[in-house]
Amino acid sequence: MKTSFTLSKLRPKLFIGLFVSISKKLVNRAVIAPVMITAVLITLNACSVDTDNADNQVDATYRSGDAEIDQKVEALLSQMTLAEKVGQLNQYNGSWDVTGPVKSGDEYNEQRLLDLRSGGVGSMLNVVSVAATSEAQRIAVEETRLGIPLLFAYDVIHGFQTMFPIPLGEAASWDLALMEKSAHIAAVEASAAGLHWTFAPMIDIGRDARFGRVMEGAGEDPYFGSKVAVARINGFQGDDLSQPNTIAACAKHFAGYAFAEAGRDYNTVDISNTTLHNVILPPFKAAAEAGVATFMNSFSELDGIPATASGYLQNTLLKGQWDYRGLVVSDWDSIGEMQDHGFSADLSNAASQAINAGNDIDMEATAYIRHLAELVESGAVAESVVDNAVRRVLVLKYRLGLFEDPYRYASVDREQSEIGKAEHLEVARDAARKSVVLLKNDNAILPLSTSGQRIAVIGPLANDKDSPLGNWRARAISNSAISLLEGVTAAVSDSALVSYAQGAELATSGRAFHSEITINTDDTSGFAEAIAIAREADVVVMAIGEDAYQSGEARSQVSVKLSGVQQALFDAVSEVNDQIVVVLMNGRPLAITELDNKATAIVEAWHAGSQAGHGIADVLFGAYNPSGKLPMSFPRHTGQLPLYYSQKNTGRPGPGANDVFWTHYTDAPNTPLYPFGFGLSYTEFDYSEVTLSANSIAVDESLEVSVTLTNTGERDGVEIAQLYIRDLIGSITRPVKELKGFERVALKAGESKKVTFTLGPKTLGFYNTKGEYLVEAGDFEIFVGGNSDASVAATFSATAD
Repeated sequence: MKTSFTLSKLRPKLFIGLFVSISKKLVNRAVIAPVMITAVLITLNACSVDTDNADNQVDATYRSGDAEIDQKVEALLSQMTLAEKVGQLNQYNGSWDVTGPVKSGDEYNEQRLLDLRSGGVGSMLNVVSVAATSEAQRIAVEETRLGIPLLFAYDVIHGFQTMFPIPLGEAASWDLALMEKSAHIAAVEASAAGLHWTFAPMIDIGRDARFGRVMEGAGEDPYFGSKVAVARINGFQGDDLSQPNTIAACAKHFAGYAFAEAGRDYNTVDISNTTLHNVILPPFKAAAEAGVATFMNSFSELDGIPATASGYLQNTLLKGQWDYRGLVVSDWDSIGEMQDHGFSADLSNAASQAINAGNDIDMEATAYIRHLAELVESGAVAESVVDNAVRRVLVLKYRLGLFEDPYRYASVDREQSEIGKAEHLEVARDAARKSVVLLKNDNAILPLSTSGQRIAVIGPLANDKDSPLGNWRARAISNSAISLLEGVTAAVSDSALVSYAQGAELATSGRAFHSEITINTDDTSGFAEAIAIAREADVVVMAIGEDAYQSGEARSQVSVKLSGVQQALFDAVSEVNDQIVVVLMNGRPLAITELDNKATAIVEAWHAGSQAGHGIADVLFGAYNPSGKLPMSFPRHTGQLPLYYSQKNTGRPGPGANDVFWTHYTDAPNTPLYPFGFGLSYTEFDYSEVTLSANSIAVDESLEVSVTLTNTGERDGVEIAQLYIRDLIGSITRPVKELKGFERVALKAGESKKVTFTLGPKTLGFYNTKGEYLVEAGDFEIFVGGNSDASVAATFSATAD
């Protein structure tokens, strides 16, 4: 028996009223003109996990924590009819023109306009622009009985018009301040277009690159993902939601969405309680503690119950144990889709299940607006449950300042001056170059010289001005990104030394958010031109990878190898010139073993946003020393997926001498091609021996881990120092490594700095099968280095006394 203690959180003062978020679901996501609007307490008991959905309700009257706002909400609620209450919980898509007449015979939109005018709509998504949001708001404020303002929401994922690297790419910077800044700029631009609320950040932990939406998250690690989640939430929301340059954020998808079986979007999720609490939930708990305004639930299921109807997730855990004060919004039609799950008999049944489980806002299913009033009248849903959901919605509207001024976000001057401004583009360029991960650099071929080198720029993505914008691109202008060719040409002293050939197309059709993309699998007619210019060049820069619409929602793949004829193009060019620098542009980890065997250098650039070409060129030519590190492991083969560094040891870790009976593949190594946290630099870094403040601590004490980091190369650079631990023996089996700290350290050539990490109860414990957080006495290993392959650096013990 191991001695342990349990940690429970003191109730944090979370943002009051917060608005839950919804997100994506592409169907019909047109944009008309938008609208939408530790302290640690040691205790010996904790709430056990009961995923039985029966009666997981929060019955107490909801209070936001702000007495003044609560008083106003109660005064307004007392005036509302049941129909008006239901309206506040109804969210409509804005792909119909509220600024113009509804066409005769269009019963669908006629009814929606009637609902808007009668107070039957509380929020809208995909209504974008000051003109559109102002007109929709005018209808809500001037034509409804109570004049309750609307919330306008939109998927602002990695920028509004100014695009930053896709979230997975930006996470590769490991620069939390940068992530907060880019989210703030996105909020500035989105709020200037009349928006109040974004369905971001996506904070699902993703470990299967086949799942297309890994591009939207922060990768495979819950500790890292929690830090990134808080940074992005702080960037969107700022210190005061009533400020017109902030927007409400939404933590999604609660919970387990990225664990879809076989990496197939919307597929079944079947996970253990230990995985749920130790891997999936930590970023969401961090988001709740950071005061995120809204949560969005998931399309997936937990223990056979669709997340939208999970009383355990939404009521017991989120609103109960975590004392979350914001609101929960469904994903697009996820209430209606419970019928397809085989969980709900009809839409009325689905509405009852969702509202009773803690889902406050219905996005686009029309389940609440059609059935919730009759469910209350029949007694299937208590009106107090509806009242609590409405309170959460109204609180967010008060927090945003919309009752004080419904048009506070509707400024034509800001819309004209704040969106796409030069200062934002400069940050986008900085984000692009900081997100680059140098995977290989044989013979120090990089950085390239800006003069005297003949450079052949080749590849289907080399002069692509659209794919760098990535998927989930909000209001980005198509083909507005700086291409790699443009970046290279601008960086060299003589553009005549730069030649270009596309070599081959990547996608032949379907390059749109709602379309199925078609990949070129046989047209190699452009190879000859590429081979010709490569033969005359000193170095080839080849841009290959994925089209922007190969990753994202509903973009799951059975293979994560290079698609189409790209590998064949590389092979053909390498026959005449083996000095090839590969620039990967992609939204997920790729299996590029063949490239790794042959390319001289490989640069992971992701879909890097509006300033992609300039940011990548900054790295290629040495204006910026690459500092990015991978937020997800890169597999050798698709068959290794899901793949992540923090695996369990198993009972047969092997290998044994002349023994095949251990956990391994017979046709490939277990290890990734590039591990989590990996990334090279143009300089070298040396880690000293690790020193500990003590060799033994009590389980409720902290330990300092110090190392001296030295830049031993000839260039200034930035290293991401990473701290991992291993709990050697536990009451449940523990991973072989877990990230518990990281720091960006800037060092001039020859400079040394001491880096100190702190380990304590918050980082040494884990959740057991009942969802209780334990810190157990025992022995621990510490690993410090530049990636998750770091070797054991020290050991210490935690004791019960």
